[in-house]
Parts: sequence; structure tokens; C-alpha cells
Amino acid sequence: MKILKFTKILTEVSFKSLLLTPLLVTTMVAQTTSVLAQPRVKTEPTYNFAILAGTTITNTGKTSIDGSVGLFPGTAFTGQESASVNGNKQLAKAAALNAKNDLITAYNDADETKNVTRIPTELGGTTLTPGTYDSASGTFEITGNLVLDSQGDPNAVFIFKAASTLVTASNSSVTLIHSAQACQTFWKVGSSATLGTNSSIVGHIVALTSITANTGAKVRGQLVARNGAVTLDSNTITK
Repeated sequence: MKILKFTKILTEVSFKSLLLTPLLVTTMVAQTTSVLAQPRVKTEPTYNFAILAGTTITNTGKTSIDGSVGLFPGTAFTGQESASVNGNKQLAKAAALNAKNDLITAYNDADETKNVTRIPTELGGTTLTPGTYDSASGTFEITGNLVLDSQGDPNAVFIFKAASTLVTASNSSVTLIHSAQACQTFWKVGSSATLGTNSSIVGHIVALTSITANTGAKVRGQLVARNGAVTLDSNTITK
């Protein structure tokens, strides 16, 4: 009787396993396809840095920086005495140079992404799903709120390519929903980025020239000015 009972249980388990196997395989294939379908920008080596700049970093007011600050080849971090930095200050040091070189690779990665969707200049008031986007005018602007919806995929990647500038209006914002992540969001700016007063934005912002964060602007990600300056004013930067 015990043998028959055990055989029955084993048969039921095996049958359930057979029923679940196609579901598991389908789920695994779907997840793998989702990850492979996403473009990838390799920014991992620079994750310790909240700010990287080329010439100078200038701060006014009480700025909070959660992460390291790097500068190369410049040496001047003006106003750093009123900035709270939860990380290292790598001014004209090899670590900053290496991080900048890594970001150049990331910058080029963004250029090489395929299946680019061309969209209007103004991003505010829209909801976008994962993908690579560029601007018809060469400039991106955010007035109001931009929503990034990863549709439940935490590996979803958003890449925004502006040939010229990125400008966010005062009090504008970027909202992440359905598992979207700041670390998977990348802004490639061909010239300079300007963040409006009391605005908030997420992602790695890599500008060829300079970045200006006006009073009270908040960033969850990174500010990288490859060749120029990063200008701060009572901001909150969280890597």
C-alpha cells in the first residue's frame, strides 16, 4: 500500500512538472528575449561618480552630492566648502581620467545603438516605453512631466540622443514607473545640458561640453561634462 501511495504521489508531481515546464520555458525565453532586445550602454565602471567634469566644477549654496566627484584635466572645484560630498574628490587624478575614458566609451555606445525612434523636441506630457530616441530638431526639452514606463522589465533601457542640447524647464520632472530604473536611463547630449530651477531628472547625463544645474534641481543619476564644466546651485545629486 505504501508503495502504491508513493507511486501515485510521484506520478502527480511528474504530471504537474510537465504542465509547468512549457510555462517556465516560455517565461525564460520571454525574459531572455526582452534583455537581448534592449540596447546597452556600459556605464558600470563610473558608478562611484555622481559628477565628472573636464575643466571646472563650480558650486553655489548647499549642494548635496551622494557619490564621488571627479575632474580632469581641470583642478578647480570652486565652492566645495558648501557642498556635502558623500564620496571621494578625485581632482586631476588618474581615477577621474579613467572614469572619463569609460564614459567616452559609453557615449560612443549610445551612438551605436540601432532601431532609433525619432520624436519631437518636447518630451513633457508624454509616456515612453523602453528604446532609443533622438530628436528631430537635435534638442530635447522637458516641460511638465515625462513618464518612463518599463512595462515591468527592470532591465529595460532608455536612451535619449540629443545632437545639440537638453533643456528642462523649472519644476519639470521625470517619473519612473513599472520597474523603470534611473541606472538604465541614459542622456547623450551633443553640446550642453541645462536643468531648470527645482526640476528633477533621472539617469546618466553625458554632455560633450557642459552641464548647468540651476537652483534646487535634483538629479538621480550622474552629471558628466566631458570637455567643459559642471555648474551647481543648491542641488541634490544622488548617483
